[in-house]
Amino acid sequence: MAHGEETESSLSLLARARAGDADALNALYARYLPRLQRWAHGRLPAWARDALDTHDLVQDTLAQVAHRLSGFEPRHEAAFQAYVRQVLLNRIRDEMRRAKRRPSSDALDPAATAGTPSPLEEAIGHETLERYELALERLDAGDREVIIARIEMGLSHQEIAAALGKPSAAAAHMAVSRALVRLAREMSRTG
Repeated sequence: MAHGEETESSLSLLARARAGDADALNALYARYLPRLQRWAHGRLPAWARDALDTHDLVQDTLAQVAHRLSGFEPRHEAAFQAYVRQVLLNRIRDEMRRAKRRPSSDALDPAATAGTPSPLEEAIGHETLERYELALERLDAGDREVIIARIEMGLSHQEIAAALGKPSAAAAHMAVSRALVRLAREMSRTG
């Protein structure tokens, strides 16, 4: 990635990529691939994996998004991240539905062990993950964006401030804190 692309905003890279600039598209991939892999890690349970792993799923999702860039109109710096995350989440849900429809290869083998939970499910529990996802969907878009940026994508408060147009890292920190309080309230409603 060229030095200018390291500091270039996602909006600018998107505009260039939509105009057919392959370097800008590659810079977007390089920027978002690690974030999306961190976010997706453990979200596709072991029982739903076939030959597809998280890395493949994220790469396929980015390729799918690349084909749709001409129809995507970003409204702010974090719009692309939110869009790609949603496409990836939908893809994960599709893979889980597909796996449930697929007959189990070891259904008749009584010695076979049950599918192990994903690392994320082990860390917070499957029910908690479901409550989190449902509560997150009920939050307003601004709260959802700051939570995803901080908790799921691992962005710093400074990066969140730049991406979401907050005046400072402290303002981004406050927005994340308030959004987390609202998320906790929503999660307790569904528990």
